[in-house]
Amino acid sequence: MAQRSALNSIGHAIGYGAWLIKEIYVAGIDATIAAFKPDTGMHPCVVFYPMRVSTDWERFWFSTSITATPGTLSLGFRHAASEEGRDLLIVQAAFGDDPHQVIEDLADMEERLKPELKDTPIDASKVLWKPYEHLGPDRDHEYAEQLPAAERMD
Repeated sequence: MAQRSALNSIGHAIGYGAWLIKEIYVAGIDATIAAFKPDTGMHPCVVFYPMRVSTDWERFWFSTSITATPGTLSLGFRHAASEEGRDLLIVQAAFGDDPHQVIEDLADMEERLKPELKDTPIDASKVLWKPYEHLGPDRDHEYAEQLPAAERMD
């Protein structure tokens, strides 16, 4: 049996779409609830996710699905650093207090997009990520006073 590409069957497309809509609503409700808490729980991180999908169509759907889900944003693609490496998708997760869970959730989304990927698991402990680091207000830099107020971060 020939390997099917992502979303090429109507049934799979409907199932993936329904799952994605549910995820968007759940994430939206979670983000709304967090916005009204004194501690929002936002611990942003950036994940350098090694993609298993390969076609432009699959990459489009994967990155768009991430961006459509509240609390996550696809920042861009990077080509593999070596022949045996995978292309990376850079993803920011606003609620990234557990980066390994973020990575596992991305892997789950990718596998729902293309079920054949379950045969190629991802080890979340080997995926690179970094926490957001606040570098302080721009006034700490010598050039900040020359910037217009709209461009300063103070």
